[in-house]
Amino acid sequence: MTAEVEASRTVTLVPWTDADLAVLERANTPAMTLFLGGPESADELAQRHAEYLAFAESGEGGMFRVEVGGDAVGYAGWWTEEHEGAPVCEIGCAVEPAWQGRGVATEALGRVVDLALAAMGRPVVGYSDIGNAASSALCRRVGFELRGRGVFPSDDGDIEVDVWIIEPGGRG
Repeated sequence: MTAEVEASRTVTLVPWTDADLAVLERANTPAMTLFLGGPESADELAQRHAEYLAFAESGEGGMFRVEVGGDAVGYAGWWTEEHEGAPVCEIGCAVEPAWQGRGVATEALGRVVDLALAAMGRPVVGYSDIGNAASSALCRRVGFELRGRGVFPSDDGDIEVDVWIIEPGGRG
């Protein structure tokens, strides 16, 4: 556990369940989606929730509710993807504002990276909007190496991202 998280509270990853749609809904705010293209519609959230549920069944990923002291405070996970034509595990993490800056995301994302590396033995890739200093700092704290830039298409125009990678054997 990181030093910032209160000693009496632990960060726990709980496998994603049907009840966790509410976690996605709480994270679907303009502030929390600022660097992701903005809030999603109810249909888009329902589709993403269904994808998260399917990860565990397919073995192609793992999504988790992040809890601190039993309270749901966000989500983190990994899924299989391709990067530059090669199979990788992509990661994602969102922690509610009240818990940001307290080491929760670092602890949760570090565990997710370890799970992805153990399950797939592939590089793990994280993408952060080039303007999102907090996301870039999180990637550095977890042990990612900045490998370059890329572009993601969005309804509002392309999003330029930094590309962060951890190779198998690169954490620990």
